[in-house]
Amino acid sequence: MVSAGTGEGAARVRAASVFDVAKAAGVSHQTVSRVLNDHPSLRPATRQKVLDAMRELDYRPNLAARALVTSRSRIIGILSTSSGEYGPASSIAAVEAAARARGYSVSIANADGVDQRSIDEALEHLVDLSAEGIVVIAPQLQVLSALSARSFRIPFVTLQTLRQTDGAELALDQVTGARLATAHLAERGHRRIGHLAGAVDWIDAVSRRAGFAAELETRGIAVGPVAAGDWSAPSGYRAGQELIAAGVTAVFSANDQMALGLLHAAHDAGLAVPRDLSVVGFDDTPEAAHYLPPLTTVRQDFAEAGRRALARLLDEDGTSPSVEPALVVRASTAPPPD
Repeated sequence: MVSAGTGEGAARVRAASVFDVAKAAGVSHQTVSRVLNDHPSLRPATRQKVLDAMRELDYRPNLAARALVTSRSRIIGILSTSSGEYGPASSIAAVEAAARARGYSVSIANADGVDQRSIDEALEHLVDLSAEGIVVIAPQLQVLSALSARSFRIPFVTLQTLRQTDGAELALDQVTGARLATAHLAERGHRRIGHLAGAVDWIDAVSRRAGFAAELETRGIAVGPVAAGDWSAPSGYRAGQELIAAGVTAVFSANDQMALGLLHAAHDAGLAVPRDLSVVGFDDTPEAAHYLPPLTTVRQDFAEAGRRALARLLDEDGTSPSVEPALVVRASTAPPPD
């Protein structure tokens, strides 16, 4: 094995500096600093020349030094409690991409969504990093309670909300999405519609259940049975058995994974979907289009939510607080059996 030497004659690669970037771009080092700090006075052509030079030289700004000089860390914090679930994971990825595009780095602090101490420690970690703002992607009710109970020195945005915090709210509109799903089943002619609800301590589950009930009440249809799962396919299978036994002809599932378990339960009960049972999910996971049958579901625009969260957090530009969902109709719904 040959290792790189450290003595005389060994090749040394020096990281590019602000002055190297300035020379390559044909500008002053002050102009490079303005680009790094996103100064509004720069002409787009000048900014692009500097960015091209940074890319060519593989320039990496020293974030610690910049924070000392500018009193800005260029760090956005994300408080997460459920990064393994499709919806929260997609939201985290969207915020990361939006932050990177704006010249910010991201630090993620994971917490136990039902443990007050864990939530407090995660928040303190982000504060200690001098994060310039925090995006809260934490769908448990306990997290909103924790946010309401403390005062912050830095701004924050919540992507899940029951209007209980003093931070800016930018919600993926769960209630509207649930109403779209329920309305689709009602418009197909179903009157015995059940709901496969999500985990009871999740804001998303509460909002989707509320939208389900509100849509049925608006249409004068009795609210059907509700069985709760924990977002997983196995829990959807068990809750699906309850709903099938209750005699429903259609089910709105609070997420696609539980809908997968419901499809399995219907098959084991000898029911054909959608001939005997119609099913609508929520999230439009990448697999939903490949279920048997392909799943009708509610799509959420996580990328747009990430962009709006950063714009709202950094610019306070009055962006609409809600990201509207869309119904994606596939083959898992049909009129009820005769």
